[in-house]
Amino acid sequence: MEANADTIFKTLGDPTRRAIFQRLSREGEQTVHALTDFAGVSQPAVSKHLGALKLAGLVRDRRQGRETLYSAEPKGLVPLIDWMGLYGAFSRDRIDLLESLLNRMDT
Repeated sequence: MEANADTIFKTLGDPTRRAIFQRLSREGEQTVHALTDFAGVSQPAVSKHLGALKLAGLVRDRRQGRETLYSAEPKGLVPLIDWMGLYGAFSRDRIDLLESLLNRMDT
């Protein structure tokens, strides 16, 4: 199931989840233990955050022996990037119009 932009916004709206996703994006695979040390919250809380990130398609996991390693899933951001692209074009057009208007006012 692919998440939509609303789900991704809601999931990344939590600062702890955002920090976990950023850490996984920057530093690669991590265990729950490593993420717990980093996040400053309990292991059950980190596990819950990872579950939400996984449901949103932003994190994947794999077993390695007795441990589970988590990594960022960049493709999970596609719905968010698509949404931003729609509004980015709108904003660029508006900014260009504003700039043109301001230039005409200066002359």
